Amino acid sequence: MQFDKKGLPNDKIIEIYRNLLFPRMIEEKMLVLLRQGKISKWFSGIGQEAISVGATMALQPDEWIMPLHRNLGVFTSRNMPLSKLFKQWQGNKDGYSKGRERSFHFGNKDHHICGMISHLGPQLAIADGVALAYKLRKEQKVSLAFTGDGGTSEGDFHEALNTAAVWDLPVIFIIENNGYGLSTPTSEQYRCKSLVEKAAGYGMEGVQIDGNNVLTVYDTIKGVREYCIKNQKPYLIECMTFRMRGHEEASGVKYVPKNLFEEWEQKDPIKNFETWLTGEGILSASGIEAIRAETKSHIEEELKLGFDAEKIIPDTEEELADVYAPVTAVQSQIADNSNGQTLDGPVTDKKFINAISDALEQSMNKHSNLVLMGQDIAEYGGAFKVTEGFGEKFGKGRTRNTPFCESPTGGTGLGLSLEGYKAVMEMQFADFVTVGFNQIINNLAKIHYRWGQNADVVIRMPTGGGVGAGPFHSQSNEAWFVHTPGLKVVYPSSPADAKGLMIAAINDPNPVMFFEHKALYRSISGDVPDRYYEIEIGKANHIRHGEDISVITYGAGVHWAMEYADKHPGISIDITDLRTLLPLDYDAIQKAVSRTGKVLILHEDCLTGGVGAEIAAWIAEHCYTLLDAPVMRCASLDTPIPFNMELEKNFMAYSRLEEMIGRLMKY
Repeated sequence: MQFDKKGLPNDKIIEIYRNLLFPRMIEEKMLVLLRQGKISKWFSGIGQEAISVGATMALQPDEWIMPLHRNLGVFTSRNMPLSKLFKQWQGNKDGYSKGRERSFHFGNKDHHICGMISHLGPQLAIADGVALAYKLRKEQKVSLAFTGDGGTSEGDFHEALNTAAVWDLPVIFIIENNGYGLSTPTSEQYRCKSLVEKAAGYGMEGVQIDGNNVLTVYDTIKGVREYCIKNQKPYLIECMTFRMRGHEEASGVKYVPKNLFEEWEQKDPIKNFETWLTGEGILSASGIEAIRAETKSHIEEELKLGFDAEKIIPDTEEELADVYAPVTAVQSQIADNSNGQTLDGPVTDKKFINAISDALEQSMNKHSNLVLMGQDIAEYGGAFKVTEGFGEKFGKGRTRNTPFCESPTGGTGLGLSLEGYKAVMEMQFADFVTVGFNQIINNLAKIHYRWGQNADVVIRMPTGGGVGAGPFHSQSNEAWFVHTPGLKVVYPSSPADAKGLMIAAINDPNPVMFFEHKALYRSISGDVPDRYYEIEIGKANHIRHGEDISVITYGAGVHWAMEYADKHPGISIDITDLRTLLPLDYDAIQKAVSRTGKVLILHEDCLTGGVGAEIAAWIAEHCYTLLDAPVMRCASLDTPIPFNMELEKNFMAYSRLEEMIGRLMKY
């Protein structure tokens, strides 16, 4: 192995050696502790240390890195205390995630490291978001993300690289090609000669290097970093290396031919570097032994501190409190337009869609760090023209057309959040969210609970039927997200609520799924305050008083209930508009039950597993003594939503509303 100093002073080379040796000796100690039963699991990076260490040292300490589970050298080179790392690995309260995450599935803003999730690919899009923040602020920085050879087979790899290339983002993507994805060899992962060939397909530069030569890695990353900053372009680096242990220790290495271990043992990144150091006279053999002894002593001292961690005593209140990032006080609310109340201040009659557009425009003016993203949202104004004219008003830097890729757009939003930005992502149709499900459910929703990082992202969800658009443009899928702690789910029914709740969602540091019923966009109008205001997320609205039946509903269901009540004045119908589905306003639900003792939960979503099922169960458990009849649900059929308008009408919940109210009135 040939090492080239490239003008580096000896003290810098010795620093590199210390950083290279440290994770190796930590791992060797971890393997001893594993055999002793003192730790439960370990993902080894032995043989690959040069990549993590060289890359981390080549970056500035305030540039974000998105590592994986074999990148211990990233964490140690960023000077994270080993004692606290060990507590993290052991699941202790004093680790970086309060015992909620394993090994390297955590991040830390002070060290500019964003931890992985087990799905691997989503890391890459987060780097896009960070790089976009750097680009918008015109900072001379890059972000860096790791993936493995196996990870390049995931769709997130393609989508993140394509987005970075299309948007000209200063991102460095590193592929650690260690020959195997668990037991799957690279021959079963791809057919190109080398993974770096993929760079050309995205219109970016790339290079393949010896990942076991720490000076090559360091020098390459330094040069690539300068390239990315100067040209505002991404870059792909394939680092050739080998995994000397199993995917995890429990998996073993029987599937790997023995000759490969012999071959790569000769390329060991530390042994070869030590040989070169002594040959060049940079360190003597005794000097190396002294550093090893010093490192060993430091590891033992840190582990002693780590082992002294107190046993976790679960605190349910703390667990629940940490699911969401704290929200600042609600800004200047309006009075709810219910029971004769009037909206305060100057108002303008606006359609539902214009109220949302108004909220976005006022928020863009208020928050210079707010970025809108979505397919066709700039010049075209989006599929429903919500952002028409925004490209001219705010520029394409902040009103960004995305490629057809829902997953990396969600990840990009999270990356922007790491750097203090806000993001609103338009899902062209709520149905398309399935393509970005992983980022929303496993990354955005869980990140604050995992390591205290907020995800300041709103995902706009044009939803619902009634427009004859068929199974893939009309679904009501809000229940998918109500089941996910960490998300907030908002579903307004009126223009005034749509504006106030959208502004509140943008101001909320947590990820918000914002459902907008397409059939309401241009069919519903109402007075909307001209000023900038919020409606508190998590608060229902009692919009009609009644004494016979309480209808609890949201979205288009509010208008169905109001229309039915108007046509049947002989039935006194009480109507509560939930407005927010997560968190639910249980106090308002209880009051609705108490007013009549007969409850009908109405929603457009299918019956089974819908939001109504959760509400009905809660009422049965907590409001049993207030009931005069069974809680009933009126929902759409348990079928995909059909295209034919007559079939769609039969599918929709409103076709059974009269029947369900009639059944409830008989009690």
